[in-house]
Amino acid sequence: MATLFSTHSSLHNILMTVTMIILLSFSMPSASAFAIAETNQRPFKKIYAFGDSFTDTGNTDSLSGPNGFVHVSNPPYGTTFFHHPTNRYSDGRLVIDFVAQSLFLPFLPPYRKSKGNTTYGVNFAVAGSTAINHAFFVKNNLSLDITLESIQTQMIWFDEYLESQGCKGPESRPECKASFDDALFWVGEIGLNDYAYTLGSTVSDDTIRKLAIYSFTEFLQSLLKKGAKYVVVQSLPTTGCLPLPMTLASSEDRDGIGCVKSVNNQSYAHNLVLQTKLSDLRKRFPQAVIVYADYWNAHRTVMKNPEKYGFKESFKACCGTGDPYNFDVFNTCGSPSVTACLNPSQYINWDGVHLTEAMYKVVADMFLDGNLSNPPFKSVLQRKQQKP
Repeated sequence: MATLFSTHSSLHNILMTVTMIILLSFSMPSASAFAIAETNQRPFKKIYAFGDSFTDTGNTDSLSGPNGFVHVSNPPYGTTFFHHPTNRYSDGRLVIDFVAQSLFLPFLPPYRKSKGNTTYGVNFAVAGSTAINHAFFVKNNLSLDITLESIQTQMIWFDEYLESQGCKGPESRPECKASFDDALFWVGEIGLNDYAYTLGSTVSDDTIRKLAIYSFTEFLQSLLKKGAKYVVVQSLPTTGCLPLPMTLASSEDRDGIGCVKSVNNQSYAHNLVLQTKLSDLRKRFPQAVIVYADYWNAHRTVMKNPEKYGFKESFKACCGTGDPYNFDVFNTCGSPSVTACLNPSQYINWDGVHLTEAMYKVVADMFLDGNLSNPPFKSVLQRKQQKP
């Protein structure tokens, strides 16, 4: 030991090296992030995020979240990474967290709790939110157990945020420039709750799809008109593979990978229309880069070969109770009588509706470094870095 630390300089160098290793291990950046680090520049200075519980980093809690999951503020939520609940619907980080880390940006503060700390962006996503305005569900007597906020609410919050930054009046004024030029707009999946809330009602899937896509398209148009230049839009995942629909659906309603066929068909049809709308928006706003993040195929790819990605359990929830999928809609994760598995990283599903940190990491890598973003996210980074 005396020989190893013979000089102050040697000790200093070793400590610096160890510190860098720890910081890199903590951030877990993707390959794209290392390319960014080499240029010593962040391609994006801010991230603005929108969506539902798959993207929400704390805008809801046990008292304000969806009625079906009223214990998100309790352990074991957050147990893997944060080691305490953060009001994320997972055992740890979400896709948006890995996106932020890959770009060497801090985790996004939730809008409701940001307290002005929005230097590097803000997250407007709300667990349980819908693409269709809440008034539609009230009109159809479907509002008993649903979240009040919709994607329109998130746009209202974003407008309030812009005003707080001095961006007022007509769109694209100089005051808005700093809020948009170096910002990545990450729009997490939205629309899943619209279908879920109308389950068992007389409202058809076609009606929900048309209204949800229309509302969501209006939201995206508003972002683009305001000046958004780099927008990533996630599709719906293979929602029929989640423990909740697997528990509720008939065992005869299954597809080739063992998931609920009717629900996966529903999400697939939604995504087809979404892709058409994004293509139209690219023509209308050629100055913007609009990326389609294919959550459907990312999720499905893992479900078809879970072992390849380190997963041993495809269908059961890690945190839950009951057979056959460790999920009980009346006794969900975070309840006093419910326990979690000891190895969440080997599970795809966390609490019956949401995914584990390990699964979110795999999906994020597919978006950021794989071929499941169109155009590829790496090409977006290259384009952004080439801009003056």
